[in-house]
Amino acid sequence: MSAIEALESSHSSMPVQGPMFNLPRTSLVIPTLNEAENIKLLLPRIPTWVHEIIIVDGRSTDGTPDIARSMRNDVKIVLQPKKGKGIALRTGFEAASGDMIVMLDADGSMDPYEIILFVAALVAGADFVKGSRFMQGGGTSDMTVIRRFGNLGLTLLVRMLYGSSFSDLCYGYMGFWRRHVPLLRADCDGFEIETLINLRALKNKLKIMEVASFESERIYGVSNLRALPDGWRVLKTIFRERVSTPTGVQVLEPGIS
Repeated sequence: MSAIEALESSHSSMPVQGPMFNLPRTSLVIPTLNEAENIKLLLPRIPTWVHEIIIVDGRSTDGTPDIARSMRNDVKIVLQPKKGKGIALRTGFEAASGDMIVMLDADGSMDPYEIILFVAALVAGADFVKGSRFMQGGGTSDMTVIRRFGNLGLTLLVRMLYGSSFSDLCYGYMGFWRRHVPLLRADCDGFEIETLINLRALKNKLKIMEVASFESERIYGVSNLRALPDGWRVLKTIFRERVSTPTGVQVLEPGIS
């Protein structure tokens, strides 16, 4: 058993509220679109101490919401009003009732055991925590060469224009205190929402921390991400946000609050 699994296992058997420590309520926001097979594998791995699981479904035709309900009777199903990952996440943020929110993909690429790392960083003093596949301890088995170089170029661009020290940009494993949702103002519809949220955290000078994360391959199905069109949308988002409000804040190193 790895150190992360051991830590998660120990926390999963603990009550959320005890005499020594009150764990903040964590809301998971999981966008889905025809992810029935992946949900079957993902939901059993979510720690029991998580306050709520919000499935934001994009009108799946494979029974994803029904599968989710059959596996966890405490799951909250919310239907998004129209297509788009940005819209799905905004809908989930509005439905969340926890103290903090963690974004998690439904395709099995993000390890639920890593949720504790985001929660720990927030409890330690961060306002906003982002996963990184390119810092020590992280990695990916899912990125194509084109996506890898595209992400690197966009990450370096954000470093140059915004004064950040991000090691990874286009990755949607993130956590933040729910009170910061109005500051993040995620008002876009597509995959560029992940970049926009990062930029809004920078512009509002939130205390940002990166934690190492490993991205696995999607288990079933085909991703809706389109490398070139979505990369172009990310690029336009970076320039648009830079022109609207200049900013500069450094990412906190792991362990620094």
